[in-house]
Amino acid sequence: MPELPEVEIVRRGLERYVVGRTIASVRVLHPRAVRRHLAGPADFEAVTGGLTVTAARRRGKYLWLPVTPASRPGGTDQDDAILAHLGMSGQLLLADPGRPLTAHVRIVFAFTDGGPELRFTDQRTFGHLAYQPGGAVLPPLIAHIAPDPLEPAFDEPMVISRLLTRRVAVKTALLDQSLVSGIGNIYADEALWRARVHWAQPAARLSRSRAAGIFGAVRDVLRDALAAGGTSFDSLYVNVNGESGYFGRSLAAYGRAGQPCPRCGAPVVRDRFSNRSAYTCPRCQRRPRIRTTGADLRSHST
Repeated sequence: MPELPEVEIVRRGLERYVVGRTIASVRVLHPRAVRRHLAGPADFEAVTGGLTVTAARRRGKYLWLPVTPASRPGGTDQDDAILAHLGMSGQLLLADPGRPLTAHVRIVFAFTDGGPELRFTDQRTFGHLAYQPGGAVLPPLIAHIAPDPLEPAFDEPMVISRLLTRRVAVKTALLDQSLVSGIGNIYADEALWRARVHWAQPAARLSRSRAAGIFGAVRDVLRDALAAGGTSFDSLYVNVNGESGYFGRSLAAYGRAGQPCPRCGAPVVRDRFSNRSAYTCPRCQRRPRIRTTGADLRSHST
C-alpha cells in the first residue's frame, strides 16, 4: 500500500498538473471506486462536473482536492472536496484524452481546457474516491485520522504521551492511524532500524527520549523517501506521470531477509507480524526479553 511519501509525491503532481483546472465531465467506470460516495456513481458524476480544483492536500495516506464552482474562482475553507484513498494499487494518472483506456481505469476526469485527463486506475479496487461537502480543510470521512509526522499540526509531545500508554508492540502503535498517520509497514521497519528499536518492544516500556528518537527516525526516513520519489516495488506505485520512485534501493531492513545489515553486517531477520512481516537486525535491534502476546501483534492501520 502506498504510504506517506508515495501519496505526497502524487499530491505534488496533482498540485502541479491539476490545480486551477475545471472539470468538464466525470465518468465512473466501476461503481466500487465510489463506494464511499453513498449517493452512487451517477450522483458523483453530477456533483463533480463543472467544478474547479483549487488545491491538492494530504493527511497520512489520504489525498483530497478542494473544489469550487467555476463561477466562483479562488476557493474558501468552506468549499467541498474530492477525497481519494489509493488502497493497495490505486493510481491517479495523467493521460492524453485520445489515449485508449487501460483495463483497470475506474474513473475518468476530463477538463474544459482539453488537456490531459486524470484517470483513477486501480487493479485491485481497494481504493476509492468520494465527494465531501464542506471538506476543503479536512474531509469528514477522515476526521478520525491523526496528523502525520510531517504536518505542522503534529504534536509530538502529545503523541509520545499517548504512545507510552499503549500496551502493544511499538510497531503496532506506529501503524495505528488514530495515533499517527502515514506510516505503513515499510517505513515503520526502516524507522525502527534507524532508531535501533525492535518491532516487538512494548510501547509502554519505552523511555520518553527513546520514543522521541523513534519519531526523529520516522521523519528522517520519510524525508529521505520523498527525496527519492517514494518506494516502487512494481508498477502499482508510480507518480501522476507514470514514473517510479527509487527509495527501494536505499532500504536497510524492509524486504532484506538474509541480507547483511548495512550497519553491522548481521543477516536481517524476517518475523511474522499480524498478516504481514517485520524485518529487523538481530544485532542492532535486540528483541525484548518480555514475552509478547497476541494483542501485541495486532495492527490497526487504515
